[in-house]
Amino acid sequence: MAHADLLDTERYRVLPGAPLDLDAHDPQDRQGAPNKAAGKARLARLGERLDALQDLLYAERRHRLLVILQGMDTSGKDSTIRHVFSVMDPLGLRAVSFGPPGPEARGRDYLWRIHRQVPANGEIVIFNRSHYEDVLIARVRGLVSESDWRRRFGHIEDFERMLVEEGTTVRKFFLNISKAEQADRLRERLERPDKQWKFDPSDVSERQLWDEYRQAYADALGRTSTEAAPWYVVPANRKWYRNLVVASVIVEALESLQMRYPPPAEGLDQVHID
Repeated sequence: MAHADLLDTERYRVLPGAPLDLDAHDPQDRQGAPNKAAGKARLARLGERLDALQDLLYAERRHRLLVILQGMDTSGKDSTIRHVFSVMDPLGLRAVSFGPPGPEARGRDYLWRIHRQVPANGEIVIFNRSHYEDVLIARVRGLVSESDWRRRFGHIEDFERMLVEEGTTVRKFFLNISKAEQADRLRERLERPDKQWKFDPSDVSERQLWDEYRQAYADALGRTSTEAAPWYVVPANRKWYRNLVVASVIVEALESLQMRYPPPAEGLDQVHID
């Protein structure tokens, strides 16, 4: 039975094999959750279910979950991790952030450093940025040729299909904010002393390439969203609604695994503790 607090997440899933128009996705959308207070209450209840499902995942040790978060600067990748996944036991959870590749990674194929971080049985791993940077910033900044980044779509699709066929559940999220919302968040980083550490002057130069990044994202999501490893375009102007969408997708994904606790060891009925 579906959890009563789940949103209809199908409206945000990128259909395989179809071109994606990001302008058709409203970053202000809050379908099914009319206000912040009600939305946060629903998230709290979903959090309880997430906690229980992660316990099952960790105990059963048969499945793995990889969560990929992508988005423009200030879209809320860090905040999503903090608010959606903080209910989980750190023993079975890892968050991995991918910045520019270092010397070791630069001497190898671009998927090498990614593959090293995928989840093990019973584990949830969150990628804060990911291998998609190699078809996004590498494309927009001209770090690779068009033939290279187009070829990488196939590499990525094959890589994720292999992960899924080997037992990893993959869910990918593009946190969709408007350009005006990004401006507000950048100004907040500049003005608040507790947020100034997050401000990078390069964010301003990257913002000048807004249209180029949006097109790169549209191409990447449309090309690599599959039935097994789908992308979701998450309305992210409202942080509380963003969290609710992501939590709903994760609950649905874990529920679909139909997990069970392992059977108890034989002879437990004979054990007596004085």
